[in-house]
Amino acid sequence: MALSRIWSAFIIIAILVAGIKAVTSADGKTVFMQMVTGKTGDTIKLKTADSSSANAAYLARLDSAQLLTEGEQKTIRYQNNQLLTFKNQSADGIVETCQTAVTLCLRLIGFMALFMGLMSIAERAGGIRFLSRIIGPFFSRIFPDIPKGHPSMGHMTMNFSANLLGLDNAATPFGIKAMESLQELNPNKSVASNAQIMFLCLHASGLTLIPVSIIALRSAAKAANPMDIFIPCMIATFVATIAAMFIVSFKQKINIFQPVILGWIGGLSAIIAALVVYIKSLDTDAVQLFSGNLSSGLILFIFIAIVLGGLYKKIDVFDAFVEGAKGGFETAVRIIPYLVGMLVAISLLRTSGSFDMLING
Repeated sequence: MALSRIWSAFIIIAILVAGIKAVTSADGKTVFMQMVTGKTGDTIKLKTADSSSANAAYLARLDSAQLLTEGEQKTIRYQNNQLLTFKNQSADGIVETCQTAVTLCLRLIGFMALFMGLMSIAERAGGIRFLSRIIGPFFSRIFPDIPKGHPSMGHMTMNFSANLLGLDNAATPFGIKAMESLQELNPNKSVASNAQIMFLCLHASGLTLIPVSIIALRSAAKAANPMDIFIPCMIATFVATIAAMFIVSFKQKINIFQPVILGWIGGLSAIIAALVVYIKSLDTDAVQLFSGNLSSGLILFIFIAIVLGGLYKKIDVFDAFVEGAKGGFETAVRIIPYLVGMLVAISLLRTSGSFDMLING
């Protein structure tokens, strides 16, 4: 119900703001078109003026630069010696946003099918139960409502492991599967359980030892040193995760100072400290090579461990993979309506100018 009200409020506020903007603002004449059919980068005409109304210094700057930019507004010399002031649309309208939402889910289907297929092999081979036994002493204390050996333990472990390696696309299917498993234990299906809240907060804090995705994005953007985010990212996500654990534990009345919990936190702290010391000793190229090989190597290790485990248990590995992959496809399709709804509401807020009004006053 709360989400329904928030979603409705987003839409109502966006349309009301757009209506006010259409009446009072220079760029409001096309605001409704921007909200529905507009695309990121579209030109929004603000005003035209005769060049004779501008001072000589301004015209000299304009002639020199060809395009003057002041914040979001841009000015060029137009036909018949006119000055055209415009800005570019910063977000897609409803139509493009719907297509984007579906495209995102289609791109996700491949990853979902692959990793859910592997999860199916691991489940049949007993790998999830094995992971649950390893992580069980820790998880049983911060997730006291989850029965011992429940599959959700393994799913959450795989999700956290993928996040640790900075593999966002791999973490997504594991996270969805973990939430589905936790929902099976939830007595009130319309309200998130304590275990789901704890998992969501720990997942959102995003503890990352190897920020592969961020490094790749910085490299693609031609950052001077794409690797300089490595240590700050580790420290920031570690602090965020510990803070999330403490806050949620306090709210849920979980004793965070149990020896097992402190032992796991201490062990993880030692690993991060060791990584920081080692990475500080490497040059930029060596750090990039180390992070790429470690994350990719661990993923391949998980692949071969699951397949070998399935063969050892004498299960039909490929059949198990296909069955799990089908579930991944279905899950990716099921999230399309939710994604479309939320992205459209956010798009309306952005294209209506509601965000600008909130930020700029």
